[in-house]
Amino acid sequence: MSASSAFNDEKGGSSSVGEPEYGHDPASGGIFSSDYKRHDDLKEMLDSNKDSLKLEAMKRIVAMIARGKNASDLFPAVVKNVACKNIEVKKLVYVYLVRYAEEQQDLALLSISTFQRGLKDPNQLIRASALRVLSSIRVTIIVPIMMLAIKEAASDMSPYVRKTAAHAIPKLYSLDPEQKDQLIEVIEKLLADKTTLVAGSVVMAFEEVCPERIDLIHKNYRKLCNLLIDVEEWGQVVIINMLTRYARTQFLNPNINESLLEEGGGGDKTFYGSDEDEDEDEEEENEKKVEAAALAKRKPYVMDPDHRLLLRNTKPLLQSRNAAVVMAVAQLYFHLAPKAEVGVIAKALVRLLRSHSEVQYVVLQNVATMTIKRRGMFEPYLKSFYIRSTDPTQIKILKLEVLTNLANETNISTILREFQTYIKSMDKDFVAATIQAIGRCATNIGEVRDTCLNGLVQLLSNRDELVVAESVVVIKKLLQMQPEKHSDIIKHMAKLTDNIQVPMARASILWLIGEYCEHVPKIAPDVLRKMAKSFTSEEDIVKLQIINLAAKLYLTNSKQTKLLTQYVLNLAKYDQNYDIRDRARFIRQLIVPTEKSGALSKYAKKLFLALKPAPVLESPFKDRDHFQLGSLSHLLNAKAGGYQELPDWPEAAPDPSVRNVEVPEWTKCSSREKRKEKKVEKPFYSDSEGESGPTESADSESDSASISESGSGSEVSGTASESEESGEGSESEDEEEDEEEKEREKKKKKKREFKKPVQESASEQSSGEDDRKQERKIKQRKSDSESESDDDESASESSQSESEDSESEAEVKKKKKAAESKPPSKPVKKENKKEKKEMSLLDLDDFEPAPSPQVTPVNAFLSNSLVTDLEGLSLSDSVLSPATIAPSSTLKSFELLHRITGEGLSVEYCFSRQPFSPDANMVAVQMQFTNNSTSDTKNIHMEDVKLQSGMRVKEFPEIELLPAGEAASAVMGIDYCDSTQAANFQLCTHARKFFVSIQPPVGELMRPIFLTENEFKKEQGQLMGMNEITEKLTLDVKCRNEHAIVQRVTTAAHLSRVPCGSDKECSPPVPPPDHPVHRFAGRTVTSSSLVLVTVATKEEGAAQLMVNCEKMVIGTMLVKDILLALTQ
Repeated sequence: MSASSAFNDEKGGSSSVGEPEYGHDPASGGIFSSDYKRHDDLKEMLDSNKDSLKLEAMKRIVAMIARGKNASDLFPAVVKNVACKNIEVKKLVYVYLVRYAEEQQDLALLSISTFQRGLKDPNQLIRASALRVLSSIRVTIIVPIMMLAIKEAASDMSPYVRKTAAHAIPKLYSLDPEQKDQLIEVIEKLLADKTTLVAGSVVMAFEEVCPERIDLIHKNYRKLCNLLIDVEEWGQVVIINMLTRYARTQFLNPNINESLLEEGGGGDKTFYGSDEDEDEDEEEENEKKVEAAALAKRKPYVMDPDHRLLLRNTKPLLQSRNAAVVMAVAQLYFHLAPKAEVGVIAKALVRLLRSHSEVQYVVLQNVATMTIKRRGMFEPYLKSFYIRSTDPTQIKILKLEVLTNLANETNISTILREFQTYIKSMDKDFVAATIQAIGRCATNIGEVRDTCLNGLVQLLSNRDELVVAESVVVIKKLLQMQPEKHSDIIKHMAKLTDNIQVPMARASILWLIGEYCEHVPKIAPDVLRKMAKSFTSEEDIVKLQIINLAAKLYLTNSKQTKLLTQYVLNLAKYDQNYDIRDRARFIRQLIVPTEKSGALSKYAKKLFLALKPAPVLESPFKDRDHFQLGSLSHLLNAKAGGYQELPDWPEAAPDPSVRNVEVPEWTKCSSREKRKEKKVEKPFYSDSEGESGPTESADSESDSASISESGSGSEVSGTASESEESGEGSESEDEEEDEEEKEREKKKKKKREFKKPVQESASEQSSGEDDRKQERKIKQRKSDSESESDDDESASESSQSESEDSESEAEVKKKKKAAESKPPSKPVKKENKKEKKEMSLLDLDDFEPAPSPQVTPVNAFLSNSLVTDLEGLSLSDSVLSPATIAPSSTLKSFELLHRITGEGLSVEYCFSRQPFSPDANMVAVQMQFTNNSTSDTKNIHMEDVKLQSGMRVKEFPEIELLPAGEAASAVMGIDYCDSTQAANFQLCTHARKFFVSIQPPVGELMRPIFLTENEFKKEQGQLMGMNEITEKLTLDVKCRNEHAIVQRVTTAAHLSRVPCGSDKECSPPVPPPDHPVHRFAGRTVTSSSLVLVTVATKEEGAAQLMVNCEKMVIGTMLVKDILLALTQ
């Protein structure tokens, strides 16, 4: 109540009854307020005309629900506000309705038309909330409306709404199972969805509604495998469990070869064969053996590529922060991976043992099952399973179980030393479990049996009765293995009958003495005499063993024990327990022969003193592996409701082609045709590029090769640009052939010069650089209309750079060569200093030199500050290609193949941002191959390309020889179809194949375009609403000036800067505004969808980022990347 009063004081609410108490906290319960006054203030606030009061009321109501208070009587007042214009109020109303729609179905039905209107709302959150409420009304009458809503939502533009549609499917199915066929159609449609947001939810719906329809997964299998890494954590768990079952039905057992060889290559075939076909059977057997041997040799290549894809794509998830994801991947590997590869999960599971005790409990249950079949996997982590004093008892006992399973001849001494410490624990249950564990170790490892027995016998003198009792029980089991050797121990245990009071221990001693009475003939009758004295006061389990002992001694030593036995049987005849009375009656008839006794009495000795097999001490987890690991059924060791059995491996592999996604015909061509294309198309496209724009890049392969030569990952700003305008003109065949020859010569020359650039190229670049300096001075002095002079300069620049080429070529080609001369080649050390000095000459007030000590590539002299000045010039579109606008930045290299994994061959790649001349819709990927081994690598090429539907790849030409210590580069093109899905393929050498994948950052799926400010604003006006994403941010301290913002945005995304308009934001003569707006434009490579980015700066480093894009998914991902770039 004090909290409530403090709240009232703070809010300044009145306590009088008549006035509405806006300050009163309804969540405090209102103990003294009468029921009819409850929530009156909230109802008034909800009926108010002010949105602020409604919002406050809804916040308080949702807070009540969160605290577990009942707010159902407010339903009529809340449901009225479902049509409220205020989005914040609307969202909270929907949150309330989802909670109470099921309880107040009649009232919810009255508002159903409002929910249906909500499904058409422009805000995706409102559409999703409306669908969620609609699916929460559990009334069969509205099933058709729900069905229609789900179908519409499944086709919604927003992935969030489609995800909500997937969540609604199981709700509708549980309400009306007859809708299954229609729901399966929706599931099929949603399974084809390419967004990660939807994937987990639709697989969950699939598992709930139609888990048997595995045919729905075939076409989406590869997509799900590739999306897996980006799906949210709980979606990952669902998908992994589903794919585990799928893989068990579609792929062969990866360990089948081992089992074939173990069985001797089908030796059982002759067993089933008839006698007449013996010769044939022998032949078949030999053939089988040969096949099995061949299978074993071919083992690395037997696995289905799709099976490998699943294992490869789930492996990184072992590093997930979510224990459930790690556990799901671990069970997948345990059930699906070859024995040699299962070991990778051990480290991840051991890492989970540092989590909460609940997580530890589940993980240890699964580890205990795994250690029975795959002991070697966890042996290196033995110390991780040592018990801490702070562990709860359940965890201790599970760790003991694992340690016992891992015990072998090499580590048993360490484990037994640990066990000795555990016996001193204060936790009695744990001590008892430790003694049992010692017994199991002794049973499994013969070498330490005597040591364990001696240790357990020493425990018999322990002060703690429970320890002694447990030791007796375990010793009894061990002695059954070799009783004749251990008669001393039996004698020692006989003496303990005076002291031990624990019934189970007393019963065990009596059983041992009775079973091996011939080994202790003098002691046994005396023990029976003592036991007969205390018979009436013993526990039932001890009484039964006394009767057994008496019977056995009567049969072996009747002279001494005849009277004692009759005495004991007479006592038992009148016992209160009917089991004991029955046992006494039965034994009397069996061992004391009378006239009435039957034929069995002749065999009494054989019945009582028959040899009994020693008990096998087994792990309680031995038979649990028939349940899927990580499941509730496995944890309980009983089949839980909804559990789906893990299918057995198929004997013959089902058709793998069912997972192939149809690819358009025009993407399929033979390797010979591809070679022809490479020879003919590249010069053709590069010529047409030369025609279409003076600064367009020529043959992208040669350009990219020069990038890799430079050894730095720097971006080529002057030439790495769009290729959308290329391919319009055509040249005569003579020119084509001429160009082709030149290309070949150039490539040969470059190979010779690799890592040793010629002085000439450096001088060419520096001469080009002088021109640029001059160009900059002119530009600072003169107005925006001097495009002509710039063109002339570029022409003169090209003539300098082409001094070694034939002079009979047209000016178009000169310009094209100018573009080619710009990519940087590795400069000589002397020239580095010179470059740095020249760099300082180019500095402007807002230019910040890069803090890194790396040498700036020559091309980077088209500095960002220079670019911002260049943008002020109003050049015509035909002259100014976007290549000149894109500011240069460092190209990021990614590792494709590590030199250790690649056995000496290391491969790095970068997105060169060059147009890919064979196909304008492809992203150029520059690859750098380095041979770190001592032997030559041959025939480096690509095979077995695995792509999502719509994606295409243009393979790089085969590298026939890569000498030891040398490096080479190549360019490939990938059409990512405007998605960030990885392109998977095998990188092959003459000896090995490596599975690799190239996944693009979203910023590399674009090419820059030139737009004026007016054009930009016009296009932006058409991409409003759901195509616009806005985020507020605080700029990083180093990112507060214009140059830094431009550099970071263009590094994150391949876009061009939009030049400033009439307000002259960027031109030096006019003082820049306090808070400039930076605009960037580009198009996606495949579909040419517009991508517009605006960064509007405000006071004190605050800024607003706005992305307008036709493709919402790309827009969302781009916002994240640019936010990261600007804030870090």
